[in-house]
Amino acid sequence: MGSALGERRSELAYTDSYGEAEDQDHLAAAVQKRLLRFGPTVEVVLFAIVAGQLSLLLAQRAERPEEGKWALPGDFVALGAGFSGYGEGLEEAADRVLAKTGLGIPRGYLEQLRTYGDPKRHPLVRAFSIAYLATTPKPPVLPSGADQAGTRFFAVRDLERAKAPRVAFDHYAIVVDALERVRGKLEWEGGLAVSFLDEPFTIPGLRRVYEAVWGGPVHRGDFGRKVRSVEGFLVPTGEYDSKTGGPRATLYRLGPNTRFRPPMTREAMFVTKPP
Repeated sequence: MGSALGERRSELAYTDSYGEAEDQDHLAAAVQKRLLRFGPTVEVVLFAIVAGQLSLLLAQRAERPEEGKWALPGDFVALGAGFSGYGEGLEEAADRVLAKTGLGIPRGYLEQLRTYGDPKRHPLVRAFSIAYLATTPKPPVLPSGADQAGTRFFAVRDLERAKAPRVAFDHYAIVVDALERVRGKLEWEGGLAVSFLDEPFTIPGLRRVYEAVWGGPVHRGDFGRKVRSVEGFLVPTGEYDSKTGGPRATLYRLGPNTRFRPPMTREAMFVTKPP
């Protein structure tokens, strides 16, 4: 990907904070107490624009393994039992994971990312996870300097810094994959970009989503001409936003056509290419 986030992926994918003997002792104790569960899990990479920055939701683990590290929200998929218990679907599990945070997060977009099953991804058991990419137009405002139930939004750029939060298991690699997906898909799927916004929205507001996700300034004129040229993408509401501090901006809703053909590439839209 060419960024510091991508370069750190392999070195942070499978880091452990305790030794093999301690692993085995913890495993034996957990099995004895029936604390370990086996089965597929769902992990959700929830992106939002917070204070103008692309951010994602992480939860601090309160128990071993990886106690104290930050992880993606996740849980086991309810499989059901016997012929009459069907359990839950994967998307249903992903929605439940977001609801379980207790933050009242409205889901704007949900897409299955991929399945992760490397034998080294969990220090105690063989773990398989289905990761989902999600967005929200209304990230909850958490108290300044305090986390709600150990959960908070981190700016993606903060994960690239030397003092970045310690991320559990292989969740750093999952975040990198999700970031590559959302950045690439914004080039041709306008509905994904709009999912970061409340409707109605303005073209300047939509442009700021692209700048936050892509990580660089986008040419205003070229961007406006491109999104206006896509037939059926923007539907004017007939109203205007007077809160911009400048000329009134037209308010739009998402139309039936969300695909850009040809795509709106980052290279063509950037004012200057970000580092």
